[in-house]
Amino acid sequence: MAHPIDVDDFRTEVTAFLDANAERKPAERQFEWGKGSDQVAVFEERDPAVERELLAAASAWRAKRYDAGLGWITGPSEFGGRDLAAAHQRAYDTAEAGYRVPSQSVFTIGLGMVAPTVLAHGTDAAKNRLLAAMYRADIVACQLFSEPGSGSDLASVQTRADRDGDEWLISGQKVWTTGAQFSDIGEVIARTDPDLPKHQGLTGFIVDMKAPGVEVRPLRQMTGGASFNEVFFNEVRVPDEDRLGDVNQGWTVALTTLMNERAAIGGGGMGGGDIMTRLLAMPRAFGCEDDPLVRQRLADLVIHTRVHRYTIQRAMDRIRAGQLPGPELSIAKLAGTNNMLRMGEFVAAVLGPRMTADTGEWGTFAWNQLVLGTPGLRVAGGTDEVMRNIVGERVLGLPKEPGIDTTSPFRELRVGTQRQN
Repeated sequence: MAHPIDVDDFRTEVTAFLDANAERKPAERQFEWGKGSDQVAVFEERDPAVERELLAAASAWRAKRYDAGLGWITGPSEFGGRDLAAAHQRAYDTAEAGYRVPSQSVFTIGLGMVAPTVLAHGTDAAKNRLLAAMYRADIVACQLFSEPGSGSDLASVQTRADRDGDEWLISGQKVWTTGAQFSDIGEVIARTDPDLPKHQGLTGFIVDMKAPGVEVRPLRQMTGGASFNEVFFNEVRVPDEDRLGDVNQGWTVALTTLMNERAAIGGGGMGGGDIMTRLLAMPRAFGCEDDPLVRQRLADLVIHTRVHRYTIQRAMDRIRAGQLPGPELSIAKLAGTNNMLRMGEFVAAVLGPRMTADTGEWGTFAWNQLVLGTPGLRVAGGTDEVMRNIVGERVLGLPKEPGIDTTSPFRELRVGTQRQN
């Protein structure tokens, strides 16, 4: 397909927009141990007032981008997109990285997981109402999959949706929902027919998070923050036009979201360049750069981190080529969390008790947040055990895990484990 603007001309357009609306970043200073912030937390944990300010700034920037034709570069024009290629999106991302703009991480779930699902499975009415608004940041979305009794075994969800004319009544509880406290809408998978096998009696919906009957409660983590929530639905009314896909075909809808979730989480480069720069400088800062065991641990960490990066690059190249996310993203996600564990072990070996006793020394106690946050990554987007099952079955060709009942009515089954959204 020929695009109405080539990448070089588009890059000129982008540069003009960024120069007019943002400040260029100064040349990066070489990292120096002890200077600047030493925070290395896995999850962003902020005071609610600060969170609101950051969300407002991020939304304002996204709206400005959208109004300039740069908010949904690859999206279909019929729903508010620009209809350009992935190469145009990469050109924009590369250019914007050189400017000071508000972080857009708050939109990762909505635009990386929910919006593609709405585009693939939503009604025309829902697409017209939601997609442009999401990409302009007029609407923020969250994903509501996990439940107290069904996490990584997503097909075991018990939240139910009962039809009432042209509406549905949704009742149940979701857990580990990121961003529910500031979201306007959420993607829900609910059980619509308990007499069908568990994968066949599910339906997807878009629910108004401000509707009567929706209650959001923060969950306190062992890091001290509250990045996640539990959400209760008490006969929340959802119009049928906000149904995703066909009735009782919600498993297909869920898989669309999960494939995009793997791309968002697995491709996130957990343990990126800034952390690695600090880790490389740490042995010298604490006088153990000549310790052969420390050097071996550090070399092992560098090797595994680079292999992880190459795995992500391979997966992202497949997606940019128009292919669906594959099982390599499960490998990337699993490798990323394993590398975070390696980081924690390395830091503990170098710092010892300084990592658990706050002496005020730069680059010591701050690593406590990384160690305490890492277990959450091992659950987020599917547990390590589920990732291993996916790799075993889809990459190594091993038989499916025994004991999974895909034929009995759901009401006759017992439910299982948790995942994290």
